Amino acid sequence: MNVWISLIVAAIAVTVLAAIGAIGGYVPQLHFLFGVAVPYAAIVIFLAGFIYRVVKWGRAPVPFAIPTTCGQQRSLSWIKDSKLECPSTTAGVAGRMFFEVFCFRSLLRNSTSRVEDGPKITYGSTQWLWFFALVFHWSFLVVVLRHLRFFTEPVIGPVKLLETLDGFLQVGLPVVMISGFALLGAATYLFLRRLILPNVRYISLPNDYFPLFLIMGIAASGILMRYIFKVPIVDVKTLIMGIATFQPVVPAGIGFLFYLHLFLVCSLIAYFPFSKLMHMGGVWMSPTRNMTCNTREVRHINPWNPKVHTHTYEEYEDEFREKMVEAGLPVDKPLPEDASDEA
Repeated sequence: MNVWISLIVAAIAVTVLAAIGAIGGYVPQLHFLFGVAVPYAAIVIFLAGFIYRVVKWGRAPVPFAIPTTCGQQRSLSWIKDSKLECPSTTAGVAGRMFFEVFCFRSLLRNSTSRVEDGPKITYGSTQWLWFFALVFHWSFLVVVLRHLRFFTEPVIGPVKLLETLDGFLQVGLPVVMISGFALLGAATYLFLRRLILPNVRYISLPNDYFPLFLIMGIAASGILMRYIFKVPIVDVKTLIMGIATFQPVVPAGIGFLFYLHLFLVCSLIAYFPFSKLMHMGGVWMSPTRNMTCNTREVRHINPWNPKVHTHTYEEYEDEFREKMVEAGLPVDKPLPEDASDEA
């Protein structure tokens, strides 16, 4: 598919979703549908899809040890092994997974290549990609955790502390939350990188642009609601608390921008299990990361291989000894005397 077609298709899809959410906010008769029914449906789809994908991955056979090895494997006692790159213990695997999930260690160590005049190939680091990917994921997590304040009454202490740290700059009123702008900025960088770099743009499909546009729309609409087009927070919390306690109440006058924001969030939640975003769950199921590198200590045998009868050389010679002798081939055991006489 043409790269620009992929971009346009994804942009149109997100625009249509935003328009549907705005219509749901403008029409009072649709408030219950968009404010209660759609969120419930999105959560059910998310949970069912997430569980299905994880169970499917968990049931996939992994007959061989295939961990990624980037360092010295454990062998002789006097050879120093790499504890994180080739972990031979469960503790080493846990450390490797921790740095991979929370610090994107493999992405930090990644490199990029390009062809320059000569021609010659030059290699460089991808530290900017690592940095913005880290900002994107951590700011996304902070935004999600901050929104837990709408699900509890009173707001729990850790959420209050997180909000205090997120808004430590104390710029104006309401307090500017850094995570929202960081999420929008990081998502924009990832989009521009995909659009500007020719090799990345060439392999980009609609399902690469769509979640980025969706997240950018969610972040932008959230920023607009907080700082420009104010929404009644009390009514929003009443709605969300009703959904969380299975006693839905739809207050009037929340505004169309909130329903647009909510519908985009629900679209992302429902789309999540069927997209590349499922790497959130898939990284824990990856045998290249969660297996120990102990193939020199333990022989890994495929348990699904059918039992095969092996034909030993002794059996082979017993079967063809006479013909081997006739052909002048050496044999381990001589022919019996009666067989020799007959021959």
